[in-house]
Amino acid sequence: MTTTPPNAGVSLGMPQLPAPDYPADVRARLEADAKEIIGRYPGSRSALLPLLHLVQSEEGFVSRTGMAFCAELLDLTTAEVTAVATFYSMYRRKQGGDYQVGVCTNTLCAVMGGDAIFDALKEHLGVGNNETTEDGKVTLEHIECNAACDFAPVVMVNWEFFDNQTPDSARRLVDDLREGQTVQPTRGAPLCTYKETARILAGFPDERPGAVEATGGAGPASLIGLRLAKGETPEPRVVRPRDSGATSPSGTPETSPQQTSASDPDHPAGPAAEEGE
Repeated sequence: MTTTPPNAGVSLGMPQLPAPDYPADVRARLEADAKEIIGRYPGSRSALLPLLHLVQSEEGFVSRTGMAFCAELLDLTTAEVTAVATFYSMYRRKQGGDYQVGVCTNTLCAVMGGDAIFDALKEHLGVGNNETTEDGKVTLEHIECNAACDFAPVVMVNWEFFDNQTPDSARRLVDDLREGQTVQPTRGAPLCTYKETARILAGFPDERPGAVEATGGAGPASLIGLRLAKGETPEPRVVRPRDSGATSPSGTPETSPQQTSASDPDHPAGPAAEEGE
């Protein structure tokens, strides 16, 4: 009596070939940059995260070639490098667009309109989550909290903030990106491509004029905890019905809570000029 092997009819596939090496000139350039990065740390394996950003700046994602390069220079196994590259969401595993457009869909941004923005962009761009437009310009993804809840709903492009967004403003944003228009974040450094961003994250200076000086402070809602920690006591505020005629202790009229998202342009939630102000 013959028996059928348990794996009969199952294709096990071909073994994966070793990752190809970088061209000689690219490898020489990356090795020089990698040595500079490794020299910043007392233990070489501590340089893995910036090295992954470095190889991502070359190809736009962390390829098998990039992971083999990192493993070789840091005396790690490719499995150890892969475990790190697949753990952190800022490392791409496939080629993407010049601009990573992330829509926060965590709780506060979602209820303030983040889900509507994400759905609008999927329809407008004709892509799903972690997919790239045909022109290679925009990769769309939903992302978790950006710690900018007082500016909700927030969209990030290559990790730069675009605050108080609406479906309409988000559609205009991605259209401008695809058309090559100059797009200015709400706060923070001027926008650059994904590869350029990756090199900055690898620890190399941003040499664009004014980029280092550009910054963005936290908003009042984010700073209230800091003020309390410093012993500052916020002015008490009792919210009464609008037009009740009541005034606050400072003499200003009391009103019911106001909207502060872009859906109410008369009351935008903007960043503080300086921390604590």
